[in-house]
Amino acid sequence: MSAREGVRLALTVGDPAGIGPEVIAAALRELPPGVSHVRVYGDLRAVERAGGLPRGVEVASFASADVKPGSPDPEASHGVVQSIQAAARDCLRGDVDAMVTGPIAKEQMGRAGYTFPGHTELLAELCGRESAVMLLCGRGLRVVPATIHCALREVPQRISTEAIVGILDVLHAELAARFGLSRTRIAVCGLNPHAGEAGRFGDEEQRVIAPAVEQARARGIDAHGPLSADSIFSRTLAGEFDVVVGMYHDQVLGPLKLHAFGRAVNVTLGLPLVRTSVDHGTAFDIAGSGRADPGSMQEAVRLAVEIVQNERHRSAT
Repeated sequence: MSAREGVRLALTVGDPAGIGPEVIAAALRELPPGVSHVRVYGDLRAVERAGGLPRGVEVASFASADVKPGSPDPEASHGVVQSIQAAARDCLRGDVDAMVTGPIAKEQMGRAGYTFPGHTELLAELCGRESAVMLLCGRGLRVVPATIHCALREVPQRISTEAIVGILDVLHAELAARFGLSRTRIAVCGLNPHAGEAGRFGDEEQRVIAPAVEQARARGIDAHGPLSADSIFSRTLAGEFDVVVGMYHDQVLGPLKLHAFGRAVNVTLGLPLVRTSVDHGTAFDIAGSGRADPGSMQEAVRLAVEIVQNERHRSAT
């Protein structure tokens, strides 16, 4: 398939009581070049209320509760999960080329009985994978948290040499092809201030992180670290590295959102499908007010198209 052929996208609405319907409706009004077909999955009534569906957009209705903007109902989670699963299955079958997901409410899903911490884990299970890698990017900065949704006190116990090597393997295998890079230079953060300063502020760098970097380098992966998190992001933006792997969520998400707030995108790696998403939540407090910024959703759509085209180009050369 030529990289210039049109890209078929699946868009999931997410929680219908949040801002997902609004940002989806806005994104559909300004689709980037290269999109040939769009299918929207989820509560279509919510999208209609938020601005409607343009002519020619295919729809797949999944609604399990009638909600109003800003008033979530856990029962709506059933339709939300079903819509994500349907879009992913269509990706796996080849009916669509990529999926772009709207924000979901983890609290509401938990009340409905679902145990998935988020999209990443849900999709990994559906694809038969033990885990997936959550990469976030915006304005030239790419970051990956080694641990995602957990209490900060749990991070030292959750990081492991094996898990970090697994992340580095996925980045080495997929990042260049998906982002059109000639190579992948990976910076790995330490957990502690000053990357532990030779064990003075903690020994996770020596026991866990450095061995992971050494193992990855022995396998031909261009990984560097553990490096101090207080300077690595400016070095990366200056062009020294292509991606930063941090040890916990806010270590990498804080700098990214400072640098690219409202335009950052979540990309799932390590799965046999292309999935991008917004970098924000459901924002129930402003849902229906007309104040939702569609920038992240528009970037997620644009990046999904770019990734599909990059992968096609790489496979054709």
